Amino acid sequence: MEDHQLELIFAVLFATILAQPLGRRLGQAPAVLMTAFGVVLALIPAVPDIHIDPKLILPLVLPPLLYAAARRTSWRQFAENWEAISLRAVVLVMVTTVAVAAAFHYWYPSVPIAAAVALGALVAPPDPVAVSALAGKLGLPRRLVAVLEGEGLFNDVTAIVIYTAAIQAVATGSFSAWHALRDFAVSAMVGAVVGLVFGWAGSKLMGWLGEAPWRVALGLLLPFAAYGVSESRGGSAVLAVLVCSLYLTDAANDFSDSDYRMVGDSFWEITEMLVTGFAFGLIGLELSTVMHEAGPEWPRLIAGAVAAIAVVVGLRLIWLLCTTAIFRTWWRSRDKDEPYTWRETVVTWWAGMRGVATVALALAIPLTTDDGKPFPGRTEILFTAIAVVLFTLLIQGPTLPAVVRATGVHADTGVERAIERQLWERVLRAEMTRIKEIADTEDLPDEVYERLRAGFERRLAQADPEAADTIARMNTDRQVVFGKKMRRYTGEVMAAGRAEALAARREPGIPPDVVDRVMRRLDLRSGGA
Repeated sequence: MEDHQLELIFAVLFATILAQPLGRRLGQAPAVLMTAFGVVLALIPAVPDIHIDPKLILPLVLPPLLYAAARRTSWRQFAENWEAISLRAVVLVMVTTVAVAAAFHYWYPSVPIAAAVALGALVAPPDPVAVSALAGKLGLPRRLVAVLEGEGLFNDVTAIVIYTAAIQAVATGSFSAWHALRDFAVSAMVGAVVGLVFGWAGSKLMGWLGEAPWRVALGLLLPFAAYGVSESRGGSAVLAVLVCSLYLTDAANDFSDSDYRMVGDSFWEITEMLVTGFAFGLIGLELSTVMHEAGPEWPRLIAGAVAAIAVVVGLRLIWLLCTTAIFRTWWRSRDKDEPYTWRETVVTWWAGMRGVATVALALAIPLTTDDGKPFPGRTEILFTAIAVVLFTLLIQGPTLPAVVRATGVHADTGVERAIERQLWERVLRAEMTRIKEIADTEDLPDEVYERLRAGFERRLAQADPEAADTIARMNTDRQVVFGKKMRRYTGEVMAAGRAEALAARREPGIPPDVVDRVMRRLDLRSGGA
């Protein structure tokens, strides 16, 4: 059986790779395709059930995915949107929890209200991985994506604390609102402190480590360490990972090692792709586990699941419309842009997909209470949770691009392009200023100074010809054509050198690692040419 489990995992990872080009051709996010793939596998009787301890799903999946997501944002971006993020990551999660719990308890009166609250908590937060995978590549306005990702990154903190308190109340038969509030405050404080400690210590250690692979490896381990230490100390493991990741991301920008950024970007792009694909494939595969739990009585659970889906999806729209209307005047009084148009509100509403955290928390519900009795409503909770996840991923996910097109919501590429050109102008001015300082300090000959200046101007023209033309008016059409020819010649010459090095790798007596070291330097030289 274990051999089949390993084969199944490799099949999911292999499908993850194929889902990338297939998703591009079909215009769908690979996460949607992987969820559908997992569902198909779950419905095939010959495919074995996948057995992963639910308590291991979040610790294994969330740290690398949260770190990868945090690399795309910053503290400043969160600070600029903290009002909207807080309204959703905290208040909306609580409101959704209560509403789902009320509907679920009404539908299943025999299920204790605390168990219904556990369901509400685990389906309340949109998943940060799903949001990044589905909404991040649709050309949405930058501020809209920033708030969506910020909501997804921080809402698990609220949801997991409520979920834990509800599960304890069912298992022990006692509940204290004061203890729950205290646990929430302690959890957030401990998680933040642990994240800061690991982020600060990690940034110092990264500055001491010399090689890019060592730094990248440390960056991989630190989120796992922050998660484990915070969880063992009663803190919010998710918040610890987020704080640690944001700290490390900001610290990494201070490193002047371009090699580290090149290696790190490639590593995290591959890691995020594989872990995301596996996580969403796992969501689909868990359908078989839920169906086995429900047994032949699963049809009677459909109506309750539909009611929960209606509450989750409908309440999000009502909340967004109300908060946007209520806070519009306040936002304008602070000279801030209007938070959303009605079109952006519709897109934000439909982008609230649930995912990995919901499934992991549902599967982690204990089988029995402390007195040995079966956990009340566990089957109904599992079925409802997986139904909410599959609806949001397989219905909302594939139709989100159509909603974006229908509403006409898109990023203002002209503004972003102008910002990018301004940044290139700042880069060139800084480089030219430093060249002039060096020339004056070192008393460089005029021809050396001009060669240095021309070389950096040429690099800028290669990176952004339009910006270079705007700044210095240094490139006539003839110079641009000549530059393109020189780049082509340079590329061909470097390709010949790389081909010779690769040929030497197959020759006896030449160590492969020596060839690889030469190849790496050739590749770096090519990037900076």
